[in-house]
Amino acid sequence: MIHPDRTAVARCPSCQRFFCGECVTEHDGRLVCAACLAESGRSQPGARSLLARIHPAPLLQFVFALLVVWLSLYFVARFLGGLPDTFHDGTIWE
Repeated sequence: MIHPDRTAVARCPSCQRFFCGECVTEHDGRLVCAACLAESGRSQPGARSLLARIHPAPLLQFVFALLVVWLSLYFVARFLGGLPDTFHDGTIWE
């Protein structure tokens, strides 16, 4: 106990010591003391690389959406390019 004059309200699941309400913090859904929280922070890998943080699903969705848009515009351009020249000369509207 860090504060022996205060009532213990929680027991740290890592070190099994008792602590008052000010000496524990909630982390990942459980109450942990500051020493164990600092220790778990040191044991975890710090900065992950950019490739490790990128999730493949949103990236694949973006590439698929880009492909769909490109193909749509490609086929519209092929359709417009395939129209006969008589359509383009403006006589069809007269």
